[in-house]
Amino acid sequence: MVDFLETMNNWDGFKATRKHTVNEAAMAGALDLIMNKDRLSRRMHEARIEEAITTSDFPYLFGQVIDRQLLANYKAVYADWKSYVRVTTVPDFNTVRREKLHGADNVLAVVPEKGEYQPVKPTNCRYTYAVKKYGRQFDISWESLINDSLGAFNDIPARFSTAALRSEARFVTSLYAGAGGDGNPSLYGAAITDCGQDVTNLGVLPLTIDNLETTMELMAAQTDPNGEPIGVMGKHLVVPPSLEFTARSILTSANKAWINDQVAAAVPMPTTNVIPQMGLQLHVDPFLPIIDTTHGTTAWYLFADPADGAALEFAYLRGYESPEVVMKASNKVAVGGGGLTSPFSGDFETDNVMYRVRHVFGGAPMDPRFTYLQSGA
Repeated sequence: MVDFLETMNNWDGFKATRKHTVNEAAMAGALDLIMNKDRLSRRMHEARIEEAITTSDFPYLFGQVIDRQLLANYKAVYADWKSYVRVTTVPDFNTVRREKLHGADNVLAVVPEKGEYQPVKPTNCRYTYAVKKYGRQFDISWESLINDSLGAFNDIPARFSTAALRSEARFVTSLYAGAGGDGNPSLYGAAITDCGQDVTNLGVLPLTIDNLETTMELMAAQTDPNGEPIGVMGKHLVVPPSLEFTARSILTSANKAWINDQVAAAVPMPTTNVIPQMGLQLHVDPFLPIIDTTHGTTAWYLFADPADGAALEFAYLRGYESPEVVMKASNKVAVGGGGLTSPFSGDFETDNVMYRVRHVFGGAPMDPRFTYLQSGA
């Protein structure tokens, strides 16, 4: 994550583009100017841009354009990992504590005539995490604004939104995958201790019809710390790109193929593949071979539906559920007075025009009973 993201610090001098109130018509005009909707000549377009840069509102209009395009691009893409991860929000950067109570739902005991009702002793589990701030700065020179007629800015919203989506996806993958090939040790083990109970949710089986059936049966056999069955159903199959076609074949095949080894006596065997009837959803995670450098091409994961029980939780900072763009105010002052110059005139030291994107999120592994990992090796 260090090479991919830059932790955001020192926001002095930066202004959120969304906080400046602007007229919608003015914003449309700024966008038309940026995109040269009137098909002006290059020289005329440059002159109009230079003139606009000297006005006080144009930088904020342009910032609004970038911000809205960023949000449109970001919201247009549905991150499929949200299907098997519980997504929530948290109020601040303090450590989040998720309490889980086991007990009080186990089988009722017989109460004899005139006997007392016995109190229950529930088991309490706690999971903790905190959200963090991620982001990136983008600089463009004043010369580029003039010479390129703002063409260098055209793909900023797409790049910022792609960076935010990739950051979320890679973070989620790191919550359940690990470089050693056996998943995140906080979530998977043979066995791993959770709420005082040893839970086995790690195996070595390759992805086949039979092994998928076996793994679903192992998940369904999980119990809570009191030994009560919880009926976990695997609903989401997560695989690396190298197993996509194998997984699709398994989930769409109507029949099984059986080979007679002619060693044992012939016995009737079922030929119907019932897995397609189980409602499994396939998810291909391209970050698996990047995070898992050992079994990243062979490992596969099963997750329950988060509504039934969450193996993972992902949280946004409340009020900041989407990326935010900010622009740095210029620190130049015109000679002879007049106050600070336009942000589009660049900073004093380098004439750079600077934008930053900020995104705040976090998460943690939760209940290991609602997932299963097979390393395939």
